Amino acid sequence: MTDKTTNAEATTLSLPGCLGFDLDIAAQLGTKANGVEIAALKNMSNMPGLPGEVPVALRRGETPTVEGLERLFEPYRLHPTRKTGTAQAQTFESFCDLTNRHKTENSAIFANIDWRKPTLTTVIDYHEATNGGKADFAKHRIHYAFPLSEEWRKWVEKDGEPMQQNEFAWFLEDRIVEVSSPTEEDKALYESQFNTKIALASQLVELSRGLSVRVDATVKATTTLQTGEGQIAFEETHKGDDGKPLKVPGLFMLYIAPFFMGEKVRIPVRLRYRPVNGKIVWFYNIFRPDQFVTQHIRDTLFEAADKTGLPTYSGTPENGA
Repeated sequence: MTDKTTNAEATTLSLPGCLGFDLDIAAQLGTKANGVEIAALKNMSNMPGLPGEVPVALRRGETPTVEGLERLFEPYRLHPTRKTGTAQAQTFESFCDLTNRHKTENSAIFANIDWRKPTLTTVIDYHEATNGGKADFAKHRIHYAFPLSEEWRKWVEKDGEPMQQNEFAWFLEDRIVEVSSPTEEDKALYESQFNTKIALASQLVELSRGLSVRVDATVKATTTLQTGEGQIAFEETHKGDDGKPLKVPGLFMLYIAPFFMGEKVRIPVRLRYRPVNGKIVWFYNIFRPDQFVTQHIRDTLFEAADKTGLPTYSGTPENGA
């Protein structure tokens, strides 16, 4: 007797024009026959990005079907087909180490230079660099989000935001350690530019304490001196205060590290106020915060190129991770 149990054979199917499959081909194998035949489905039109042939299973019988073999092998896979996912580096050193571990000849580094949320991203499986080069999946990435320091976050959060007198006094007292007296270079660079004197750190301490004393006082007069300083006179309600006008500097210097455990930089800050209904509203403006942060990002990007040997770009890569 002939053994009619399932058997497997191998054949090759050449399909011109496309990868579609006509079930009539399977039917021609014989609807009364049983078994599974392994066939090679060829890419006759050489469509880009596809292999030359794809293995399929032809199930013969009363209801012939064509199935891909991938799902049959998938439970026994020892390794994934390709590297995917995004590794999150917590330090710049780890970012460079991971990039060097996985990089290929086509890998590239992108820098998002938005000073509020700067990042570096290495796309390991990036597209070929040559004209007409093959596209890649761009799904394996190394990401580094510059960790902004808590001190910098606090100053940026209140930048340009109006504050009542008591709120501003407390804010200055809490953050006074991040204020620095000006250097000679600071004076030469900024005092003529802003037409004002830069406050000493001790002057800001005196200002914050003076503001605390006059929380409930009513504004009597405000003047601007030729030095660029302001003076505020109050109708005093507190006993023991000398009643002298309060001097307000027009500019002070921050000495702060924008990034966690990073280098400190000197950044000028303009101090401003305006009378509103007999009270003073305070606010400050950090001078060009983007300038200082962006320069640091550019320096870091240059260092990344040096440590990894990869091309670098300012911008964000195509979506795909």
